[in-house]
Amino acid sequence: MSSEHMRALVLEDYGAPFVYRVIDRPRPDFGEVLIRVKASGVNPLDAKIKAGEAEHAKQPLPAILGIDMAGIVVEVGEGVTSYAPGDKVYGMTGGVAGLQGSLAEYVAVDAELIARKPANLTMREAAAIPFGFVTAWEGLVDKAKIEEGQKVLIHGGSGGIGQMAIQIARAFGADVYATDTDDKQAIIEWFGATHIDADTVSVSDYVNKYTRGAGFDIVFDTVGGATLDASFEAVKQYNGHVISSLGWGSHSLAPLSSKAATYSGVFTLLPMLTGMGREHHGAILREATRMAEAGQILPLLDPRHFHLQTADQALTLIVRRGETGNIVVEI
Repeated sequence: MSSEHMRALVLEDYGAPFVYRVIDRPRPDFGEVLIRVKASGVNPLDAKIKAGEAEHAKQPLPAILGIDMAGIVVEVGEGVTSYAPGDKVYGMTGGVAGLQGSLAEYVAVDAELIARKPANLTMREAAAIPFGFVTAWEGLVDKAKIEEGQKVLIHGGSGGIGQMAIQIARAFGADVYATDTDDKQAIIEWFGATHIDADTVSVSDYVNKYTRGAGFDIVFDTVGGATLDASFEAVKQYNGHVISSLGWGSHSLAPLSSKAATYSGVFTLLPMLTGMGREHHGAILREATRMAEAGQILPLLDPRHFHLQTADQALTLIVRRGETGNIVVEI
């Protein structure tokens, strides 16, 4: 294979397996860097895009999927001064909006979307951070203005967003609780949150037990559907704040309005879809690097190793919810 080509996984039909191909290697345009991808983080959204169930991602076919990546800069485009060949970086690269994703040997990425990889993390670990961390930061910090001492409830605490939300909230000095299934209790507690099994404990019961009936200062919903409705019930009056990264359904705002509480939606893909606000993604990831190097965040990885040829298996695990941590494909 010549230096002008690369190996990549191409999705030609929604719901079909990836096709392993040798294709032209991209060149970095103005403001972009060319990255040799070392690891591609797999998110539930990647699986939904592959299945044709994520119209909001606006990804036409054929496409190379993969939102998250970690790798090494090999070439910089005109106008880029913040990176040089050899820099180890990570971030959200594409896989949406017609942008090439990370399930390939190389990707040309807008330099504003990325940051330097935490020095103390492996490529696999770094690739598991971007989407989850950016979503959690935008919700907790940008929207809800999290403060020390607040009681924070995170729905779906063992997921990629939930893991990062727990760790960010704890780093800010919050008292953190997280719902998830009973088999995820050990993961929740490993990250330092109090586990709540929402399948067996009612909202009113855990609100009474952990907040003496007052409600949580911040409720972060990463699950959607009925869980968002439960969030409206669990939040505190007046200055309580509900955040959701999956607020796509139809919901009654009456429970929230009657409390004079606040709701914010988080749509992490927006900068990649619109081209606006990409610099903020890079700034958030610089915070992630700072926190990782300070020992405040660490992704929990599924111990299984996947490569381009077995990436379909990785996404199937996500669909079946058979993962025991973040899944990463090594390139």
